[in-house]
Amino acid sequence: MSTWTEDLLGDGYERRTLELGPDPDGEGRVTAVLVRRTPPAEVRGAVLYVHGFSDYFFQTAMADFFTERGFAFHALDLRKCGRARVPGQTAHYAADLSRYDVELDQSLALIAQEHPGTPVTLVAHSTGGLILPLYLHRRRPPQVKGLVLNSPWFDMQGRPWVRGPGTWLIRAVAKTSPLRVFAVGPSPYGGTLHISGTGEWDFDLALKPLNGFPATAGWLNAIRRGHARLHRGLDIGVPSLVLRSDKSDFTPVYSEASDRADGVLDVRQIARWAGCLGGETTVVPIEDARHDVFLSLPDVRVKAYDVVADWLDRHPALRTGAQTHEQPGIS
Repeated sequence: MSTWTEDLLGDGYERRTLELGPDPDGEGRVTAVLVRRTPPAEVRGAVLYVHGFSDYFFQTAMADFFTERGFAFHALDLRKCGRARVPGQTAHYAADLSRYDVELDQSLALIAQEHPGTPVTLVAHSTGGLILPLYLHRRRPPQVKGLVLNSPWFDMQGRPWVRGPGTWLIRAVAKTSPLRVFAVGPSPYGGTLHISGTGEWDFDLALKPLNGFPATAGWLNAIRRGHARLHRGLDIGVPSLVLRSDKSDFTPVYSEASDRADGVLDVRQIARWAGCLGGETTVVPIEDARHDVFLSLPDVRVKAYDVVADWLDRHPALRTGAQTHEQPGIS
């Protein structure tokens, strides 16, 4: 059994390796890594955050936001992602999104051990925003009381043929060559986040490359199966908040619009499919938001965090002894 050790984020952050056993996809033994921030003096709720594709947890301002409101904050780097990936493993590869149930179950069990009886809010970005609703539909963990999705990946972006013949092609290739790479066009998105471009964050480019990791046929097939299940309708059993930008911009070269639009997903698809989550669903477009809403320009981040703070206050089941909190400035 692993123990908590200092995380790469430094003071205030610890990590714990979750042993997951042999990889069902044949790439050795796999692990996941759970990161926790020093909890508040009075813990009244908990958060578990899950990243997207070509990503890992580094968003400390988000952790601060929840901690200031009495939440014990945790973030999970999924198998073969971020801190959890080891040499020889295909980055972010899983042939079935249900593979992630194992590390999600373990993470929630550890949170329950640390904070017994504390309600948990799940938070996710992009691909994580597809993984978590499917998980909740399958598993219904009783301590989870809410879900916050940041630009969730609810459908394949691009022209209509990608969602029809393109999906059939992906499925056919996945059967015989699951690790075959499908080409993805250039995007300025990574440069809008990193300090080497127009961004504010010095994240590890080995864990989050500016142009992303290659997308493989087997992984894309898992994503498309996940999309199809979502589109048939889910019942996640908890209230959800869906944040998205008010517009998309897929221009392959940087412009000022790249900093004030979702450059990865089609926000119209997020709006279209959000109703498939089941139950109470609140969808809020954030004007000028980037793909990761919480990594938008400073004025936009303030708007996004205001929305989350209001939603938390309107759902007292997410915290024990909840009361309304004032919203501090986010920078």
